[in-house]
Amino acid sequence: MDRFTVVDLSRVRSGPTAVRQFADWGANVIKVEEPTEVKDDKPGGAAKFSDYQNTHRNKRSLTLNLKHPEGKALFLELIKRADVLVENYRPSVKKKLGIDYESLRKINPRLVYASISGFGQTGPYADRPGLDQIAQGLSGLMSVTGEAGRGPMRAGIPIADLSAGLFAAIGILMALLDRERTGEGRWVHTSLLQAQMWMMDFQATRWLIDGEVPGQSGNDHPTSSPTGVYPTADGYINIAAMGSGMFARLCEVLGMPEMIADPRFASAGQRVDNRAELNRAIISKTRTASSADWIEWLNEAGVPCGPILSMDQTFDNEQVRHLAVTRRVSHPQRGEIDIMAPPVVFEGAEMPAVRPAPETGAHSDEILQWLGLDAEARERLRAQRVV
Repeated sequence: MDRFTVVDLSRVRSGPTAVRQFADWGANVIKVEEPTEVKDDKPGGAAKFSDYQNTHRNKRSLTLNLKHPEGKALFLELIKRADVLVENYRPSVKKKLGIDYESLRKINPRLVYASISGFGQTGPYADRPGLDQIAQGLSGLMSVTGEAGRGPMRAGIPIADLSAGLFAAIGILMALLDRERTGEGRWVHTSLLQAQMWMMDFQATRWLIDGEVPGQSGNDHPTSSPTGVYPTADGYINIAAMGSGMFARLCEVLGMPEMIADPRFASAGQRVDNRAELNRAIISKTRTASSADWIEWLNEAGVPCGPILSMDQTFDNEQVRHLAVTRRVSHPQRGEIDIMAPPVVFEGAEMPAVRPAPETGAHSDEILQWLGLDAEARERLRAQRVV
């Protein structure tokens, strides 16, 4: 990835999620920020805010005032050398600044320009401000999350932001591959709404093909039973016994083989229709032993199951530790800290060294010198608040 230069104009989470896929594997990522950025989204300062470290590691930071003619000119010089630009401005804002795709492709026809918006680049909602929870509500996600009768519920993570960022990264990679054939870049764009609707997956398909409006089913799987959360003597576990064969093995482990032939539970459809009765029967047994015991017995029988862990317990789990899902980074103020590692393994390829997220403008001199500006020119621009 070190042969690619990525210019990052994005903020918050969706854009940085896309950029992180390139930064972690060694791309030359330059984060462009305003010289007097308001840091109300970084409590305690950018360098000390844990989420900022997670989102912006492995980048260099350049401050530029894009509203100043010289700042804009320097930005265009940067674009001439860039392979990728990622932005999540509202459509009208980038056009007003003159940094939209049509403007920049004249400067660099090979540029892959990636945009992430709340609701799309065109249409009646195009210029509305879009945030993750708004997209969760509009996409239908909140209507199927949570327990029936309790009202809509958001997902516990910013799933629309994260999925939009990942889809943008996939689009960028496809555009870079296409550029090898055509010699030209492309405008790649997605939105929180489009990404989240794609993530609705089989729930969306239930409506599109079957005309069924999905509802909330809490911890139970919407279309399979028994699949859900079951209390034990000392906590809770997940059990997912899909299919008649799996159900039969579950019944044997529970010591309730008579349920296999019970007409109420004889088929997948009947087990869904009689979910409440089936769950009550299972719970009467799972409450009699510990979570660890049930997980051992069920896994021995080949029935999918697992613990329900808090965040600290998750990172202490033996399989999580084995997978090495974190990386250690040395921060100048915080010392040694752990951040999440990429979830993809390239066998035989060593990941580049990880660097902490930069302070705003920390690499301005370094990058401006790369663009050909001497010390005197850099000081003049700084005095004029261009950088």
